[in-house]
Amino acid sequence: MKSFPKPLSTKEEKEYLKQCKDGCKEARDTLIERNLRLVAHIVKKYNVGDREVDDLISIGTIGLIKAIDNFDMDKGIRLATYASKCIENELLMMLRNAKKLSKEVYLYEPIGADREGNEINLLDVIECVDADVVENLELEDNVKKLYNLIGSVLTQRERQIIELRYGLGIGEEVTQREIAIKLGISRSYVSRIEKKALKKLYNNFELLDKK
Repeated sequence: MKSFPKPLSTKEEKEYLKQCKDGCKEARDTLIERNLRLVAHIVKKYNVGDREVDDLISIGTIGLIKAIDNFDMDKGIRLATYASKCIENELLMMLRNAKKLSKEVYLYEPIGADREGNEINLLDVIECVDADVVENLELEDNVKKLYNLIGSVLTQRERQIIELRYGLGIGEEVTQREIAIKLGISRSYVSRIEKKALKKLYNNFELLDKK
């Protein structure tokens, strides 16, 4: 991680904050630059690889800028205290969005094929065949239905394989080969159980939508 300028002293900080409040761009830039070390310190807590550090510092700097622009000297707290919360919030928001996007992208990844040999993905199971229904239902509601069906229509082994295969509850997907080793069965058997379970879920989604 690259080095950053030393923080301002309390006296310097107050002076630059006053100038910044009066609309001085140079003072604002100085406050940003001299607090980048704080951003880097907070980013370290996330224990990411070097490749991602610069990206996180950029995101954290957005939080720092928001803090400087909204800081109220009359509150009686140091800028660093207020900025730390703003930087944390910006980073957490970005990481949450990234995690959500990762899950959304995964919904479109192939998980097998139907009887005609067409690729299907988890979103196909959730959406069923009626596009009008999909337009009228929130994805979140459909996911809740999916979880309920997993618990009610699948056998214990089917449920176990589906949960492992798609990272439900644990957040990390497991390959068919890894599941086979874990359960002491063949990969082809895992594949057959998975397809049977998906078809159950698919059919029961159709039944729910027709009610």
